Amino acid sequence: MIPATRTFGETVRFGLVGTLNTAVDFAIFILLTHVGHWDIIAAQTVSYAVGLMNSYVWNRIVTFKEQGSIGWKQVGRFVAINVSSYLVSVFVLFVMRRFACPDVVSKLFATLVTFAINFIGSKRWVFSRTAINERSSSSAFRRKEMVEMDASYIPETGRQRLPKLLSGRQEDAPWVRPALVALLVLTAVAYIWGLSASGWSNSFYSAAVQAATKSWKAFFFGSFDASNFITVDKPPFSLWVMDLSARIFGLNSWSILVPEALEGVACVWVLYLTVRRWFSPGAALIAGAVLATTPVAALMFRFNNPDALLVLLLTASAYAMTRALEAGKTKWLILASCLIGLGFLTKMLAAFLVIPGFVVVYLLFAPVSVRRRLLQLVSSAIVVVVSAGWWVAIVQLTPADKRPYIGSSQDNSLLNLIFGYNGFGRLTGNESSMGGGRGGHGGGMFSGSTGIARLFHADMGGQISWLIPAALILFFVALWLVRRAWRSEDAVPALLMWAATLIVTGLAFSFGKGIIHQYYTVALAPAIGALVGIGSDVLWRSRNELVARLGLAVAMAATAVWSFVLLDRTPTWLPWLRVVVLVVGAIAVIGILCIYKMGQRITALTGIIAVVAGLVGPFAYMLQTVTTPHTGSTPTAGPTVAGAAFGGGGFGNRRMMPGFESGMQSSGTSKTTGSDHWKSGSSLRGANGLGDVRLTGGFGGPGDATPNQAIIRLLEQNATHYTWVAATIGANSAAPYQLATGDPIMAIGGFAGSDPTPTLAQFKRYVSEGKIHYFIAGGMGFGRGFLAGSKPFGGAGDGSLKRGAENGEMPAFFGGKGASGAPTAGGFPGGAMGGSSSPSAAITKWVESHFTSTKVGGVTVYDLTHSKS
Repeated sequence: MIPATRTFGETVRFGLVGTLNTAVDFAIFILLTHVGHWDIIAAQTVSYAVGLMNSYVWNRIVTFKEQGSIGWKQVGRFVAINVSSYLVSVFVLFVMRRFACPDVVSKLFATLVTFAINFIGSKRWVFSRTAINERSSSSAFRRKEMVEMDASYIPETGRQRLPKLLSGRQEDAPWVRPALVALLVLTAVAYIWGLSASGWSNSFYSAAVQAATKSWKAFFFGSFDASNFITVDKPPFSLWVMDLSARIFGLNSWSILVPEALEGVACVWVLYLTVRRWFSPGAALIAGAVLATTPVAALMFRFNNPDALLVLLLTASAYAMTRALEAGKTKWLILASCLIGLGFLTKMLAAFLVIPGFVVVYLLFAPVSVRRRLLQLVSSAIVVVVSAGWWVAIVQLTPADKRPYIGSSQDNSLLNLIFGYNGFGRLTGNESSMGGGRGGHGGGMFSGSTGIARLFHADMGGQISWLIPAALILFFVALWLVRRAWRSEDAVPALLMWAATLIVTGLAFSFGKGIIHQYYTVALAPAIGALVGIGSDVLWRSRNELVARLGLAVAMAATAVWSFVLLDRTPTWLPWLRVVVLVVGAIAVIGILCIYKMGQRITALTGIIAVVAGLVGPFAYMLQTVTTPHTGSTPTAGPTVAGAAFGGGGFGNRRMMPGFESGMQSSGTSKTTGSDHWKSGSSLRGANGLGDVRLTGGFGGPGDATPNQAIIRLLEQNATHYTWVAATIGANSAAPYQLATGDPIMAIGGFAGSDPTPTLAQFKRYVSEGKIHYFIAGGMGFGRGFLAGSKPFGGAGDGSLKRGAENGEMPAFFGGKGASGAPTAGGFPGGAMGGSSSPSAAITKWVESHFTSTKVGGVTVYDLTHSKS
């Protein structure tokens, strides 16, 4: 076993040296190409030479621990291997440049190829001649010894491993693996069935996927359009998964959404594996079932926001941390750190919410010395920085004129996006991209008022909170039961790790003063599932003790009562269900309290009844969610909830805000009134700058409508002659046009129309250079209505969409009239979407003054190639 151990250690050290070497190589390459503007071949030569010297020194000293003087034969072999890999890298760069791939993408691929060549060559030829001989003879001896001991010995083949994969662990009961397969299959069916009904889902990200299928530069930077004017508001890792799927299978709803659904199935499986490491199959199955049936999880694993991939990565990092805690192995700690870093490249600082719990638990329970724990954690921190920061460094070091504008930043800086809009701004409310930093609106616009009970209010309660009371009760009672063996009991570190994740993330969502959407709570689902599964297992094993029975009974009672409360918020939706939950829960409570007197079969039946009582409420919400198409930028799960900020369904659930519904006239003769919402398939005229459109979703509204054929045909005329076939305010207005035509649309002001790009001077230059064909008025930005406080939804102002708050006016934070009747600055609270002095408003005013408008299919369009003068 010694040679194998040494081989593994060498592999790990080689990887770490390779990471350092890659960082040095990339840094020099980027400095030479983007600062010194060198040709990429010359830059590759210099950066590779420096990396060569760095690699030899560290691999000799650290990886293979060579002693004595340097042998020229060894140096020659090392140089030969690296020269060979260099020639291969140059060939790769030449080939990829012929396919017009971005320099950085080409460099990344070339680095992966050369890394493989260097690893194999160094291991097998340069440094390891003695180790190879030793390992070969040792392996041969072991094989001979095994054959002599057992003449019937036959190495395990793939065919033999397949039944083992299907049957599961040897110690598992026969029902375990079929139950797991059933759970995963049912989850896959629920998450994939009818996906195409949601169309493009969030068309903002779908448009970015479309752009990435046409431009590798857009792929790398996460650009909204193929002409790389501006990026989306998140890093691109989640987009890369969908981008690759769309490139392989073509751009359509399925190629975008199926990867999200598969991420959900994988997340359930990884959570099962994590809990199963230390606990019973029942605990692992309960954890997976809780995650699969959580309404907001079913929503987001059928949607194309970044949250699906983020949850999978963080759940996988918890699995790696669990493995690290078993034996203090650095490799698992490094893997957990890498996964967290990739989570950062998915949704930035949201990925770091798991770190406090991981660090504390590892410091307390890792089975290695304190000194080694500290060194391992320092190494892990470096890995997090590298795995999360390489893309950030490349973007920051790329000159602004060589890359797209960083969407949702106020200064074209990725750091501003990281620490502002996607970072601390969510906690403080100072989200600069939503209106010049005048946030602080309490986050109540989307998720109710801040406070410890926020997760249980009408806005978020039905999304995630069904089993939070049970999770917390089971956590504390389980800790009490194992208090005397907290250093040796596996349950303690597992409970603390998952509880820390739930509490830290939950507090961030509860007290965040910025925009906290309801669907963010999907990040809590794995922790809730794990705590319910682990806590139930610990208490069930100790069910002969009164404390354990009381804990299970209280948790069951709390779940039944809270499910009744949540279901009672939708009194007209399955009104009988809440009574059933209460009755079945009461039966389960009685059975749990009397369980010590029961036989084995009755005990098992009681456990099944308890599981059913706990999951039937969220399961019903989950079924409603997966059978309902969801579009827009802010989807929510479940039926309409009384008392929620947006009718419980949120913007993206085909439901309209209170006050918007009154007097909205369709292009037909019907009128929606009262508490009705935008209906899927209804047609509105001039409501949002899209003309006569078919609505496929709710608010997220304009961005999820399909433009009519007249405007599509207009935009497609001579499209290849222009960098952007059109420009409009806000990405949510630009997205449907871009998806319909397949051509780049300039999203003025980015996602919300509030980003200070382009300036009026820049826009004038683009127009004078003939880069933009049309300007589409009234974009979502939310158009002039939302941005400048002039017309609702940026419509034509013809009364086709009336303001309709309680006093008959549009809510002030949407650019309507405030209590005094005066127009507000527009946008979200604090002038979130910009104002009359914003670049978007200035561009709109300039276009109206210098170009002639025409109506095409109900849309106001300006031909920027023909001015009035």
